[in-house]
Amino acid sequence: MLRLSGLSLPLDHPPGAIAPAICARLGIAAEELRGFTLFKRGNDARRKSAILLVYTFDVDLADEAAVLARFPNDKDLRPTPNMTWTPPVRAPAGWSGTRPVVIGAGPCGLFAALVLAQMGLRPIIIERGKVVRQRTKDTWGLWRRSELNPESNVQFGEGGAGTFSDGKLYCRVKDPRFLGRKVLEEFVHAGAPDDILWEAHPHIGTFRLVTMVESLRAQIEALGGEYRWETRVERIERDGGKVRGLHLSDGSFLEADHVVLAVGHSARSTFEMLHAEGVHVEAKPFSIGVRIEHPQSWIDAARYGRFAGNPVLGAAAYSLVHHASNQRTVYSFCMCPGGRVVAATSEEGRVVTNGMSQYSRAEFNANSGFVVGIEPARDYPDGPLAGIAFQRKFESAAFAAGGGGYKAPGQRVEDFLAGRPSTALGMVNPSYKPGVTPTDLTQCLPDFAVEAMREALPVFGRQIAQYDHPDVVLTGVETRTSSPVRITRGKDFQSVNTVGLYPAGEGAGYAGGILSAAIDGIKVGEAVAQSILAA
Repeated sequence: MLRLSGLSLPLDHPPGAIAPAICARLGIAAEELRGFTLFKRGNDARRKSAILLVYTFDVDLADEAAVLARFPNDKDLRPTPNMTWTPPVRAPAGWSGTRPVVIGAGPCGLFAALVLAQMGLRPIIIERGKVVRQRTKDTWGLWRRSELNPESNVQFGEGGAGTFSDGKLYCRVKDPRFLGRKVLEEFVHAGAPDDILWEAHPHIGTFRLVTMVESLRAQIEALGGEYRWETRVERIERDGGKVRGLHLSDGSFLEADHVVLAVGHSARSTFEMLHAEGVHVEAKPFSIGVRIEHPQSWIDAARYGRFAGNPVLGAAAYSLVHHASNQRTVYSFCMCPGGRVVAATSEEGRVVTNGMSQYSRAEFNANSGFVVGIEPARDYPDGPLAGIAFQRKFESAAFAAGGGGYKAPGQRVEDFLAGRPSTALGMVNPSYKPGVTPTDLTQCLPDFAVEAMREALPVFGRQIAQYDHPDVVLTGVETRTSSPVRITRGKDFQSVNTVGLYPAGEGAGYAGGILSAAIDGIKVGEAVAQSILAA
């Protein structure tokens, strides 16, 4: 099989046009093409008058060697790589060593546990939150009744923060071992639609993620894994720079010498505990800003022109960046087509926003983070945990500006640019629940962020029509773009000063999003297995 990339066809091409296009591209007769399989499909919308679909196919040819010889320098034609994940080690039958422990059941912890189970090591998974369906009920309790459960919410519980998101399954991580493919195939096996294997920008959506997480849990348990729900790690016991075990919130002590720390970007109490215990933690950059909402039809029209609404294209997305004159970078983050803005706090008396979509992406509004990059040296230089304090300051200010009850502060773009509070909202209806209070967002954002965002809005408006429309809604605050700390690890994936502790995923500062976190979980799971079975 050969992999042919970059084959472009018109958006409205008939299915029968694919085989002739492959033959024309390779200069072969129809009978020389034995078959083809779709590997990837994206679109090229740079010319709205003629949007193209861009394909990658695995093709079966009568004489592959002859075709390769005709195109020796063609980067879009190569032998199809073997993308099957192979466990680096396997535990012998009846293995009875000390079981590895995974802290956290988000994407990173889930895949670390899955590969450990597949290698025969029967991991123990500790999760402070609840199983995904009960967690979903608690999360809706905040959205519908303004009732926050600090241990079961958008951030904590089975599936992690990614469960209440757009379910994006793409990233910019270099993946020479095709671990991302392993993740996608496991998701399909767990019930995800097949199209995530070939869409260039695949996503799943919250409702489908719930059933998939349950299916993956069942697989881990069938392979000997064990879950402990509603259990916090109160302290990591170390001896001579090595992990010896975990003190748990139920009063028990769990012996462990290989611990995967996959706690997510909002595990603030865990970060504080690790720092107090002497585990090396350092502050890292993240971003702060708001969620910006437009009618999805506006984004579709701006991106796709007359092809807006085409079912093959679906709801349009965007990605924007602006380097402001005050040396700050403003950019769109976690864009959710056809979705909603959601309450994502995990602490009482604070407001945090995030974005979410279902698989259909069929809701009225588009939203994305509209955020400004910040960094420890100039914005929170007071130690490894200073970024947490920075987040809390503005989350508390957002709670106050929203008027309590976890309502979020909101502002029309016209008012934000003019420097006046909003007293009412216009034609764009915000989707955030428990509700939005028109006010002045500058109360809950750093001055430098406000300055950079005001500069960026008209710039983005020139790139996407109506992006800076007067009635577009800004809802604050977005603070959980990534972890405010990095739990530093070495090339062996272990903490730089704690043998047996394996920081992983978003919370440790090594991933950003579902797919990259899951990939990191696989890498760390492999490293743990190799360490255990080499002993």
